[in-house]
Amino acid sequence: MPWSNNSGGGGWQGGGGNRGPWGQGPSGGGNQPPDLDDLIRKGQEKLRELIPGGTGGGRGLALVIAAAAIIFLGLSSVYRVDTDRQGVVSRFGKVVRAEAPGLRVKLPYPIETVDLPTVTRDNRMDIGMRGTGGSSTVNVSEEGLMLTGDENIVDISFTVRWRIKYDPDANGAKAYLFNVEEPERTVRAIAESAMREVVGQSNIQSLLTTGRTDVQNKVKGLMQDALDSYKAGIDITEVQLQNSNPPPAVIDAFRDVQAAQADQERMRFEANTYANTVVPKARGQAAQITQGAEAYREQIVAEAEGEAKRFLSIYAEYKKAKDVTRRRLYLETMEDVYGRINKVMVDGDQGGKSVLPYLPLSELKPGTAPAKPAASTSPATTSSTTSATGTEVRP
Repeated sequence: MPWSNNSGGGGWQGGGGNRGPWGQGPSGGGNQPPDLDDLIRKGQEKLRELIPGGTGGGRGLALVIAAAAIIFLGLSSVYRVDTDRQGVVSRFGKVVRAEAPGLRVKLPYPIETVDLPTVTRDNRMDIGMRGTGGSSTVNVSEEGLMLTGDENIVDISFTVRWRIKYDPDANGAKAYLFNVEEPERTVRAIAESAMREVVGQSNIQSLLTTGRTDVQNKVKGLMQDALDSYKAGIDITEVQLQNSNPPPAVIDAFRDVQAAQADQERMRFEANTYANTVVPKARGQAAQITQGAEAYREQIVAEAEGEAKRFLSIYAEYKKAKDVTRRRLYLETMEDVYGRINKVMVDGDQGGKSVLPYLPLSELKPGTAPAKPAASTSPATTSSTTSATGTEVRP
């Protein structure tokens, strides 16, 4: 053999004797480096002991190769599928079956190969920002700067969560593995494209305030439709806007505009509140005045109709007995007129010389109104009445 330890020199024997591979003998004293020839000789002896018939026997070499082949086949045929994964077995590149979690066996490589995609884990992808290793992030302007529908620039960062579609037949895993060459890069490109499309149809005010949820839902729907059209085997579980702000160069001016718009909205709300208070009150007052006028009208009309009916009833009685009715009206009128004034009664039969004594009882009790006098005497005993002013009234 070329590595046999003959004295004639071979391999690294150099010029003969106990010399090293570079033709130099060992120097005296101290620790000596190991003799490579001695190590090789010992290795050859061990190999002869393990392989019957020596190193030159073909049978021994075949046994070594067979043992190595058995070990290789065993290692390449047995594999394990974790609980969060799904096994997809391919035979000469064609998918033949799906494997559930557990210890599995397949034909050795290269006959059958297995892929183990994670099908139960949510994958996260940040667009428009990148983490710095801690809790802080940095913006990626080439991904986040977008143009809105009202021709404003907005800096948006958002997060996409996705997972591989799972089913017992591993159709989602097969599509993920073989239909798209770079699934993660595809998801990122589709997410950015869908967000730009939705932002281009929205105005900046809605993106900064109340339209965030609507934008998230639209982007999620567009992404899912695109991935389904590619048959990528991916489900989009969530799209979440992280930040939506104007570019840093104009953010101060934009905030001033927002503050002015907020003041405008506040003043508009206050004006509407005042109008909602004053207008119903004025309407109530107008309704009250209208109802009062209608009530007064009804009252006047009713009184006038009542007076007319009273007059007609009196007139009907007057036609039946004119003298009696005329005297009764006269007496009632005199009673009403003289009942409110101080008066002196004079007997007309005595020629005005006899005065009927009058006692003012009402004046004896302060605070009481004068007593209403009794009805006048009949015409047979009283011929005339004279007021305190001296005016004489005769029937």
